[in-house]
Amino acid sequence: MKTGNTGIKRILKAFVYSAEGFLESVKTEAAFKQELALCSVLLIIALLLPVTIIEKLFLISTLFLVLLMELVNTAIEAVVDRISDEIHPLSKKAKDVGSLLVLLSFIYLGIVWITVICGIF
Repeated sequence: MKTGNTGIKRILKAFVYSAEGFLESVKTEAAFKQELALCSVLLIIALLLPVTIIEKLFLISTLFLVLLMELVNTAIEAVVDRISDEIHPLSKKAKDVGSLLVLLSFIYLGIVWITVICGIF
């Protein structure tokens, strides 16, 4: 889908497409909405914790990772569903791996947050 846009126009269009993707995800994806709410609360907590700036960056990066992996999972599911409604082992594999991405990002979030918080006490 080449549009022929270049320079600033291409950058602005990419920003609009990104905003549309965000709004569509918030509107239609329950998991993304829930994770966005959780990450919003954790972001506030991370900013208020009495830790170094580097530790804050680690905490906040885990929040972005969870949201990124959920979006990747959503994209995988959309492509698989677009291709066919048919139940197929490869479709299941793609969706399961997408789900695993989200799970691993949550595990990483837990490890980092526990490590930083335990360092406070």
